[in-house]
Amino acid sequence: MDDTEQLLTIGVFARRVGLAPSALRFYDDCGLLRPVRVDAVTGYRRYGAGQAPRAVKLRQLRAAGLPLVDAAVVLDGPEDAARDVLRAHLERTRRTADEARAVVEGLLREASGAPEDRGIRARARVGGAELASAVRQVAPAAATGAAREEFPVLGCVLLELADGEVRWVATDRYRLAVRVLRPDGFEGGPRRVLIAAETARSLAEWAVRQVTVDIECAGEAAGVRLRSGTDCREVPEGAGPGRSGGEGPGGFPDYRLMLAGLETGRHRVIVDRVGLRDAVAGRAGPVSLSVGAGQGDAADAGGSMGPDTGGSTGPDVGGPTGPDTAGDAVDLAAGPVLEVTGGGRGTVRMRVVRTGPRLRIAFDPAVLVPALEAGVGPDVLLEIAAPDRPVLVRSADQGSFTTLVMPVREGAGADASDAGRTDG
Repeated sequence: MDDTEQLLTIGVFARRVGLAPSALRFYDDCGLLRPVRVDAVTGYRRYGAGQAPRAVKLRQLRAAGLPLVDAAVVLDGPEDAARDVLRAHLERTRRTADEARAVVEGLLREASGAPEDRGIRARARVGGAELASAVRQVAPAAATGAAREEFPVLGCVLLELADGEVRWVATDRYRLAVRVLRPDGFEGGPRRVLIAAETARSLAEWAVRQVTVDIECAGEAAGVRLRSGTDCREVPEGAGPGRSGGEGPGGFPDYRLMLAGLETGRHRVIVDRVGLRDAVAGRAGPVSLSVGAGQGDAADAGGSMGPDTGGSTGPDVGGPTGPDTAGDAVDLAAGPVLEVTGGGRGTVRMRVVRTGPRLRIAFDPAVLVPALEAGVGPDVLLEIAAPDRPVLVRSADQGSFTTLVMPVREGAGADASDAGRTDG
């Protein structure tokens, strides 16, 4: 860096390049756009004016829908690899647009009507589609089957109105999902209400047809009221099939404590979200994820990824090779590769961006797949402190949604993670 180069705060730099500060922080975590300086005391980031062209190009690539792994190749890879990535993305974009056009044209032909539009201790107004999206992301983390029978409170979704925010939370002890909504209007609070997962899903089906929804909690009365115009839904506390009430929100695990207790992720792995989901889905039993194979990593000839105390701490960027199977060659020299093994299926290799040393970690597919499906955007970032600690799953496209997933011991079932459940 030139000592005379102008340094900009994250807010000023964000406005100059057209990126949100949260996106800049995410790209810093990913290693794609590091600040020139980070204050050791305050943690404030400072960017150089000369970084603006790279930031603008990264914004343009993301606006065009490129996954971060591909964007990294365009920014830092060889020119021929960058051209290959851009051509492949252009073809995918054309196919997706054609498919979307056909679907919308069909729906327009079938449409026969317009969507239905329809004194309080705490009230918040949110968009109907946004509320529905939040419930659909969070509800799959609620407990089912025997776990719900043993702990009925875990079969509920927590609705919390506090600090000017609306939060939806669910956990089955092996997974935790939190979605934060920032309402257009908020008054009163705080209030916490438990809603059975089935009831929450039915509310989502109703809310998605509404332009806005007022969430109202009245005095000390249990339950919540959702209103859109003259259309109203009364939801008793813990209501659901076969239940007449339910345990109050005081029995719900303290999700704030879980999040506050997270260790800093030693490993950060960015990979194609849908590709990883497809690689893990359908496997019978624990699935191992091994990261680090590639140029500069001393992987053994068999490709096994044992514990390592060394390795690069900077971001490694994979080459242009996409998800592959064990039967096809993968150019490991092009960069780090994620290997998905176990569960009765062959090895799947995927290009990744990663920071930190090599690692190997195992998951129960029944826990990891729903977490990946609930995500938004083409990429997923896994922040891993250790193979036996909760893993933070997030994306650059939606910082308001957080998922924690508990890994398992290799060669064991999901019960093997009891010692490190998300509820401690």
